[in-house]
Amino acid sequence: MVGNAGDNSWLRAMPWVFVLIWSTGFIVARYGMPHAPPMTFLAWRYALSILCFLPWIWLAKVAWPKDRAQWLHLAVLGVLMHAGYLGGVWAAVKAGMGSGLSALVVGLQPVLTAVWLSATGGAVTRRQWLGLTLGFTGLVLVVARKFGAGSEGDTATWLNLSFAVIALISITVGTLYQKRFVQPCDVRSANTVQLIAAFVVTLPLALLETEGMNWNGELVGAMAWSVLGLTLGGSSLLYMLIQRGAAASVSSLMYLVPPCTAILAWLLFSEPITVVTIAGTAITALGVSLVVRPAKA
Repeated sequence: MVGNAGDNSWLRAMPWVFVLIWSTGFIVARYGMPHAPPMTFLAWRYALSILCFLPWIWLAKVAWPKDRAQWLHLAVLGVLMHAGYLGGVWAAVKAGMGSGLSALVVGLQPVLTAVWLSATGGAVTRRQWLGLTLGFTGLVLVVARKFGAGSEGDTATWLNLSFAVIALISITVGTLYQKRFVQPCDVRSANTVQLIAAFVVTLPLALLETEGMNWNGELVGAMAWSVLGLTLGGSSLLYMLIQRGAAASVSSLMYLVPPCTAILAWLLFSEPITVVTIAGTAITALGVSLVVRPAKA
């Protein structure tokens, strides 16, 4: 009984820990991108993460997926959840989008996921349609304020918005794909297969970049946290939560990521928090909460 209670307590705490870690991802991008091109940074991140996972897998005698189909599904998931999502976010930040705005765009993922699941399962409720409308309304409000006229490092353009939308679509499709096709397996071997696939896709893009890596304290710190905190910690937690059926708990908290990121970005990078930004973020958060809130019995 004690063991079960401990397991349940940890499972309840996992979504909160995940959201806290996830919020730092957009901040790390702002720290790293002035000193490195996005795809090269991510290729290094994937390679170092693989090198961390492999000894762990060997020492713990972790089993690899036995089914060839599962290898393929995990590889597809890696392209979506790592290469597509992270590539989009890092490229958007490199192209001048602020941490707060990038978090706000990607923060619509729970809305798209819930609406899609409801639509394919029968019908989208009026509350969900209202939440979807509010979510996009809040986003448009913030984007319109920053489009072409934001501060340095925090400007919305068609280019960086396109990258952010790619990230949004990638993580949404990846979440749905995992729920549909990926069977439960050890998170360490599963994550390693995903990272290998992401590295294979990202490396050719990295080789096309002409900017070099400026290895200074900020870049080393960003890389270290990206590997240890975000990939080994955050991505593994997300996989475990979806695998254990706790994805709804994550979705119900994801609307806290954009305001948390906005506050951190204001403290660390002086990204302005205007009345319009607060209003837009609040409207989007309300929209997300309406969509992911469980229906009354």
